[in-house]
Amino acid sequence: MNTKPLQGVRVIEFGTLIAGPFCARILAEFGAEVIKVESPEGGDPLRQWRKMHEGTSLWWYVQARNKQSVTLNLKHPDGVRIARELCASADLVIENFRPGVMEKLGLGWDVLSAANPGLVMVRLSGFGQTGPMAQQPGFGAIGESMGGLRFVTGFPDRPPVKSGISIGDSIAGLWGAIGGLMALRHREVNGGAGQVVDVALYEAVFAMMESLVPEYALGGAVRERTGNIMPGITPSNTHTTRDGEHVVIGGNGDAIYRRLMRAMGRDDLADDPALAGNAGRSARASEIYAAIDAWVGAHDSAHVLAALSAAEVPATKVYSVADIFRDAQFAARGMLEEASLPDGTEVRIPGVVPRLADTPGGTEWLGPRLGEHTESVLASLGYTPEKRAALREAGVL
Repeated sequence: MNTKPLQGVRVIEFGTLIAGPFCARILAEFGAEVIKVESPEGGDPLRQWRKMHEGTSLWWYVQARNKQSVTLNLKHPDGVRIARELCASADLVIENFRPGVMEKLGLGWDVLSAANPGLVMVRLSGFGQTGPMAQQPGFGAIGESMGGLRFVTGFPDRPPVKSGISIGDSIAGLWGAIGGLMALRHREVNGGAGQVVDVALYEAVFAMMESLVPEYALGGAVRERTGNIMPGITPSNTHTTRDGEHVVIGGNGDAIYRRLMRAMGRDDLADDPALAGNAGRSARASEIYAAIDAWVGAHDSAHVLAALSAAEVPATKVYSVADIFRDAQFAARGMLEEASLPDGTEVRIPGVVPRLADTPGGTEWLGPRLGEHTESVLASLGYTPEKRAALREAGVL
């Protein structure tokens, strides 16, 4: 069996719901030992979100895969003491509470780094650890809105809309994982000490906003909602087939555009010198899109996609999850893993990305039962069965 790239890295996770746990999930998938600290009173609320199976969220089984669950009552001094012991043994601590909460618990950076100078602490919050809004609560929806994403999402004649997933939280989790690994790299290769990785949800989204800032800074241009088209990059849009399927066609490369027009039987548009570049095509975008709409709308999706594939024009049906389950590309790359729930029920879960050729990530187990690893983790810290029993009796575990 191949060694995973993060084998030997210990991570303590204090996060709940999405951003922090997603950050830790990435590390767990690639071999880090992730110990998730949960409240004995119900644990992470994600355990009860969305679709359930036998009382546990199906989302939980994926979000917490490869993690160990330890229950600690952080309102009890012994619970805090054990949490400090765990952090003293860790390479990374990941938390996504409101700034100041970890300090109130006695688990702030000053305390943890004093005991473990090499520690890297990834802190995810709505607005970061500093600034006038630091103490305000901020979920992914707030980060997406303040970071600029919601303003440009949707159609110009309608209010802004959200993505169908919690994209702001997940983007923040990705930045947290990247920042944590960069800090570990600095510590291990450059001889640096540990440090704090401060990820604000709104900044995580803001960092994805392409040319938004210089376009406004130099010309006062405010990027607006444009629906499914890409202004200045033509044609790229969503079209509806005769059988009611939605197909995205990206024909905005100059040579690709000509192949698209020929596949449609529109040599006149393919050979028009005024449409040879994006600037000329964008000036006549309505005419081009009307032609594509007419051609796509006259055929079923199978015909449209086959014709565009033969012409080497990037195109796809807009997939539902049912389409994903039927797709040969997803299957060929193992993006739908087979797994078993605790009661033996077979289920598919998403595969692990990115794909590393020699040290790939993978699923060792699905999200654990609440406190499933408390006994083994405390035993590794030197707690005898008698001490563990006393802690349970005292309401610490």
